[in-house]
Amino acid sequence: MIHQYIEAGKIVNTHGVFGEVKIEVWLDSPSFMKGFRRYYISGNEVKVLSARVQKSFLLVRLEGVEDLNAAMALKNTVVSIAREDARLPEGGYFFCELIGMRVLDEEGNEIGVLERIDETPSAPLYTVRGDREILIPAVPAFIKKVDLENGMITASLIEGM
Repeated sequence: MIHQYIEAGKIVNTHGVFGEVKIEVWLDSPSFMKGFRRYYISGNEVKVLSARVQKSFLLVRLEGVEDLNAAMALKNTVVSIAREDARLPEGGYFFCELIGMRVLDEEGNEIGVLERIDETPSAPLYTVRGDREILIPAVPAFIKKVDLENGMITASLIEGM
């Protein structure tokens, strides 16, 4: 299920006195989010004037946010990006686009629905709920196909999963 907007982070604080905001990035990295020229805040498009990485955060100047008071008013708001602006590799997707998708085995039998994705050191772990809860490592040996348009994931299970 391809979403029009992707929640990309949250404004957690201000930075300096000239209206810069500090964004906690929820995507792959602050560097990835730095490449966008527009964000969406409360459904409104906001032009990015400048963005720079500071540790695991992004420091951003936004059009119309000229001082500390304007920046403070945005604290704790969610920042989204337009999915159409994202340049992902062929077949790439955001984890949030997978939540709620049907998971099928290789024969087309429904296993359940993807409820949660947890990042682990070795690979993301998909929690699928059907008749029972199944944990599936998100690696090519188990995840055979992701079909965003039809909202389906094809997985290969082994005995004991």
